[in-house]
Amino acid sequence: MSFEHCVRCTVCVENCPVFKVEPLFPGPKQAGPDAQRFRLDGEKSVDQWVRLCSQCKRCEVSCPNDVEVSEIILNAQLKYSREHLSPFSSHLFANTYYISGLGSLAAPVFNRVSSWGISKGVMSLLGIATSLPFPSFRFLTLQRGWKRRGRGARKVVFFHGCFLNFNRPDIGRGIRDLLASLGVQVIIPKQSCCGLPALGNGDLDMARKYAQQNAATLARYIDKGHDVVYACTSCGLTLVRDYPGVLDITLGEKISENTYNVHEYLLSLIENGYTELAPAQVNMTIAYHIPCHLRALGIGYPAARILERIPGLTCHLMEDNCCGLSGSYGFKKKNQGISRKLGQLASSAIREREVEAIVSDCGACRMQLSHYTGLPAFDPSELIVESMKKP
Repeated sequence: MSFEHCVRCTVCVENCPVFKVEPLFPGPKQAGPDAQRFRLDGEKSVDQWVRLCSQCKRCEVSCPNDVEVSEIILNAQLKYSREHLSPFSSHLFANTYYISGLGSLAAPVFNRVSSWGISKGVMSLLGIATSLPFPSFRFLTLQRGWKRRGRGARKVVFFHGCFLNFNRPDIGRGIRDLLASLGVQVIIPKQSCCGLPALGNGDLDMARKYAQQNAATLARYIDKGHDVVYACTSCGLTLVRDYPGVLDITLGEKISENTYNVHEYLLSLIENGYTELAPAQVNMTIAYHIPCHLRALGIGYPAARILERIPGLTCHLMEDNCCGLSGSYGFKKKNQGISRKLGQLASSAIREREVEAIVSDCGACRMQLSHYTGLPAFDPSELIVESMKKP
């Protein structure tokens, strides 16, 4: 719904993680619906503080009137970016897909050089935060491996996203092989970035270019009877919400209607009797951190329901805190204070549970929370695969 439906109840403000720790941000109500009442066409944007919003979507999830608060703010952020000179870090992170490709090609060198003090000094000068280690790149990406696995009546296209392709292809291969072992034919077509890094850094044209490329590819497979599955919740939210929404892609509705979270899809296979999951004992106590974008998808917590089926696994659901990284948001020097405070808050809550490991669907959440807790962090699929391997 539009900003006129906002009743100014402040529920969104109470749920905003950035407002909690950053006094310069007036909160989603004022940055979104309230300010929208005074934003005039043709008038230059002066709302610099609007860029402090991390687009976690918690305001939209909590809104009792279904006002699209974060989308209102996103459009204001895009307007501000069009009318003002964007910092170098925004241009850099908008091009995450290409930079990750280069990092992957030169993985051994890039991974070593990025940890040097002089490299961190240069990055700091460019506006890049260096308090959190950059994720390592892998030369053998998911795109450079097997792109078809399994045989069966069910067919899926796996949209892996940038992180699983360039940084953690081992997780992507585990998901691919898990689905194949359960009688699903898995295809990994050539694909681009989902478009979220470009969108979140003010480059709407680049985001649309990525989205159009992906939509054309995915639509061809959908027409052949394939479903689309994703593992990264941020990629999934972009495919499902932003392609038909703010990006206004022609094939957006088709993509949205045929795209599923991989654990949602796996749970459907189990509950509809297509396959059985017989996990072995995994004696571990974990904190399952719910990514903000999983909440925003509105599909519940399907991975948690699968983890409940693993004997011996004790799972504490952690849904009250945002990890604070929010993709490239926390890797910008100007946001590192906000990111650090939120990361420490979320990590403190996890440490109180006295767990052995962290589990989260989001790679950014895993990086941030593992850094601040010192605990290992896993994708839910890794535990599922591990339980299936045990005799």
